[in-house]
Amino acid sequence: MKELISIIVPVYRARDYITQAIEMVQAQTWRKWELLLIEDCSPDDSAAVIRSFLSDCTVRNVFTGQEGLRLAEEYTTSDGQKITLLCKARNEGAACARNTGLSEAGGRYIAFMDADDVWHPDKLQKEMDFMRKKQAGFVFSAYEFGDEQAKPTGRVVHVPPQLTYRQALSRTVIFTTTVLLDRTKVPDDLIRMPQVESEDTATWWQILREGHIAYGLDEVLAIYRRPAKSLSSNKLTAVRRIWYLYRVREKLPVPASLRYFVMWAYRATRRRL
Repeated sequence: MKELISIIVPVYRARDYITQAIEMVQAQTWRKWELLLIEDCSPDDSAAVIRSFLSDCTVRNVFTGQEGLRLAEEYTTSDGQKITLLCKARNEGAACARNTGLSEAGGRYIAFMDADDVWHPDKLQKEMDFMRKKQAGFVFSAYEFGDEQAKPTGRVVHVPPQLTYRQALSRTVIFTTTVLLDRTKVPDDLIRMPQVESEDTATWWQILREGHIAYGLDEVLAIYRRPAKSLSSNKLTAVRRIWYLYRVREKLPVPASLRYFVMWAYRATRRRL
């Protein structure tokens, strides 16, 4: 459909958040959407929670023909919205789950959401308006940190007006849940996520590397839920991952990698203070 946004949500250990995520999508002021929930062999009862929540909807089994899918169920709400539950045959991680959703997506536009993310009700509408204004294929927005209950902390991550590939290498400011992509301008082979750690950052870089520009809407449209866990451990993991992306994914020489790393570390520290 010409204006349809396909929203892709990996589902893994998501039982505590997934119904709220569905409700946030249903509350969007932009009404032309489909929701794809990719259940990645979660060890909890996430799929059962989804089915219970959607029990009032019309449901039918769908054969997609996609390898690696155990089953697919398409739910139609009372107001005609489509929610599809795709259950994978084996656990393969968030990147593969999102790629599964991309293969089944019917919309011109792609948005990503994790089950514990929080969207403002006008998130999709404002990003669509912004994308049209900029005639862009890739937009993203500002966001705010929240606590475990997603209560805003007041710490806002502002975004630049635009990012080129070189600019993006020195900052990981693009939050996955704020991204909106136009498939007529950014092809699926660039949107498809690689199976590496920090797969989302690797994806934005591979899109920008091909000459696309990401346009930033500096308005808070989402909340990043931060659970209570070791910040030092997170930082060490982030350092290892970013260095891998520089040296292995982007094949940057050591001097360039060090230069971008220093700029990245400075901005990442400021963002989290």
